[in-house]
Amino acid sequence: MTTHTVTGQPTPRTAGEGSGPKVRTRQPRQRPDRRDRARPSRSWTSKAVVNGLLALFACYTLMPLTWLLVASTKDHGDLVGTGGFTFADFNLFANLGDLFTYGDGIYGRWLLNSILYFGLGCLASTIVSTAVGYAFDKYDFPHKEKLFGLVLLGVLVPSAVLVLPQYLLAGKAGLDNTYWAVLVPLLVNPFGVYLARVFSEGYIPGEVIEAARMDGAGEWRVFRSVGLPMMAPGFVTLFLFTFTSSWNNFVLPLYMLSDDKLYPVTLGLAIWSKSSQQNPEFYMLTIVGALVSVLPLIIAFVCLQRFWRSGLTAGAVK
Repeated sequence: MTTHTVTGQPTPRTAGEGSGPKVRTRQPRQRPDRRDRARPSRSWTSKAVVNGLLALFACYTLMPLTWLLVASTKDHGDLVGTGGFTFADFNLFANLGDLFTYGDGIYGRWLLNSILYFGLGCLASTIVSTAVGYAFDKYDFPHKEKLFGLVLLGVLVPSAVLVLPQYLLAGKAGLDNTYWAVLVPLLVNPFGVYLARVFSEGYIPGEVIEAARMDGAGEWRVFRSVGLPMMAPGFVTLFLFTFTSSWNNFVLPLYMLSDDKLYPVTLGLAIWSKSSQQNPEFYMLTIVGALVSVLPLIIAFVCLQRFWRSGLTAGAVK
């Protein structure tokens, strides 16, 4: 028996030390749980189902636009004699020429009217809604929540129900069959006020407003130079909401306008579509005009999509 003398006392070796063979204990192998093996396959299956549904909805959404694009490239004979998604002789530029020259360029005037009504009008509506929503969020005044409740009540009222009273009021004021008959109702947007208050709460901290006031800025200067730039994503999101819903508005111009030179493009295309039953020439004009009328919406979303994405997340994280 060998010993190690460290402090003068023999120290015995512990069991297992020395030059003898070392014995390794074999650990039992753990079998993977059946639930762990099934989890990747279930995850893959769920992703496939979700992606399949998204692809199906995307095809359903893009199918009318695809048909419109294909049909606009045909002449009237190919439109009737070929399938809906089958290309024929390319006549898109000739169809566009017929569209913008028919009736002394009446379609171009309708397009400009729509930009005036639903471009500048929705911009003014967005500014008004943003200012009112900012006031509801940052200021305290008597009966504030009750007044905001009335605004929310206005959201529940369908816009089509208000068209007849608006027409009667416009007639009393002498504004019927004018540009103002369509522009003035667009300025009032209860849903826009609600969204603007949400955006103001999410984007503008109260400390920033107080700091601007302490620096001597007036209330209008605070809103214009501090609040409005900070609400830029929400402002663009609100504008796109208003612009999309107003561009497709048909009932309000139908009641307010009787002069075809004041029509927006939606009302003009509806008149052409109705006339195509007696005159097939209008059928092709309606299809090409509908394709052109979609372009402003596509351009607006492509140019402002980065603000749109950030605006939709306002208030999600605090």
